[in-house]
Amino acid sequence: MITAQMVKDLRERTGAGMMDCKNALNDANGDVEKAIDILREKGLAAAAKKAGRIAAEGIVEAYIHGGGRIGVLVEINCETDFVAKTPEYKEFCRDIAMQIAASSPEYVRREEVSEEVLDRERNIARTQALNEGKPEKIVDKIVEGRLEKFYKQACLVEQEYIKDNDKTVQDYVNDQIAKIGENISIRRFARFHVGEGIEKKQCNLAEEVAAMNQKNA
Repeated sequence: MITAQMVKDLRERTGAGMMDCKNALNDANGDVEKAIDILREKGLAAAAKKAGRIAAEGIVEAYIHGGGRIGVLVEINCETDFVAKTPEYKEFCRDIAMQIAASSPEYVRREEVSEEVLDRERNIARTQALNEGKPEKIVDKIVEGRLEKFYKQACLVEQEYIKDNDKTVQDYVNDQIAKIGENISIRRFARFHVGEGIEKKQCNLAEEVAAMNQKNA
């Protein structure tokens, strides 16, 4: 039986995507060393070795959606200007921009989430669990589980990839690293939605008509 811990350990050793690790373990009947060989043969294990290399080139990709109602700018870095100019890299960057437009993440990765935000999320999760009647002794475990769900919603690289729900965005990045042979890093993004954050006046037609009638009386 392939356990989640086995998949996690293999991912840490190789840097390959979660589903790639799971599939490799299945193909290797649970043999970790054989699974590593399978990942290496596919070029997927190489992503971990490249992850530490400096990526200072790249592009800023723009994506506009919904007739101009949603806009995204994202900076994605690679190692060389040559790769940054290839159609494949530009297509990859556009996919990431589309992901941001569709899934509205707040951060690139979990390390960017402040302790203040995490404390708020923990307090909310704890209150919810207690209100649901969960026993005190398991509340902490529930809170951490809900915090993981928060990361998967709020952090770009941990979201499900919109074009392949069996992968996370980080899995998709790792696939590209293996394919092009360079480190790739999503550095930052900005997402704009028309009217977001503006308090809109709520109009009540019946009240307006009544007010007009009273004024004219």
